[in-house]
Amino acid sequence: MFAFNKTYFYFALLLFLIEVGIAVFTNDNFIRPFVGDVLVVILIYCFVRAFWNVPPLIVASAVLALAYTAEILQYFNFLSKLGMQNNKAFTLALGSVFDWKDIFAYTIGIISVICLENIKTKNKS
Repeated sequence: MFAFNKTYFYFALLLFLIEVGIAVFTNDNFIRPFVGDVLVVILIYCFVRAFWNVPPLIVASAVLALAYTAEILQYFNFLSKLGMQNNKAFTLALGSVFDWKDIFAYTIGIISVICLENIKTKNKS
């Protein structure tokens, strides 16, 4: 089950650096909120695949479920209910404002992953 895959690791590292660049240098209404959310699920997917040899669809589904769960927790003001709304680490990790566009962005990111994995599988055949 554990198997280090340097290709996925390098993709995860590259996506992490892109995400940091977006967070530090971009303050707009499209790249930071939408493209950043598309990329973050791809980043998490690549990170998981870098260390665990689990079928792509299982990892993609789990990552999408995690992203949806975070968004649902935002909808119910989970951090506020715990009195942690001012905790920067938790707010950064979970987010603070529910938005249907985030759900759409996560879905686009995972669909992209599944399509790319299918292309990779077909090219191996």
